[in-house]
Amino acid sequence: MLNTAVLKAGARFKSAVCDTQVMVIKAPAGEHLLSCGGSAMIAASSTPPADAKLDPNAAGETLIGKRYVNADESVELLCTKGGKGSLALNGTPLEVKQAKQLPSSD
Repeated sequence: MLNTAVLKAGARFKSAVCDTQVMVIKAPAGEHLLSCGGSAMIAASSTPPADAKLDPNAAGETLIGKRYVNADESVELLCTKGGKGSLALNGTPLEVKQAKQLPSSD
């Protein structure tokens, strides 16, 4: 089931298979498949399908307050509610954004 969507800053999505909820901070142009736990994410106001199940291969855990990015940081998501699924964009897993190293004050 490929539910691609245009991702826009400020848009909110929730997982169809766990408690994860995210808000888009930065997004690339065009349509993309945003997934969590192996299933396409749905609009925050939508009701998840009754038969949706967490894919054990996509179970990683999302952490509230963390930002998730892809390799080139063209997409950035803020986790607003944690859950058991891991986030992916177009099938590529997203990673927790690392804090930038500040210059030393010596």
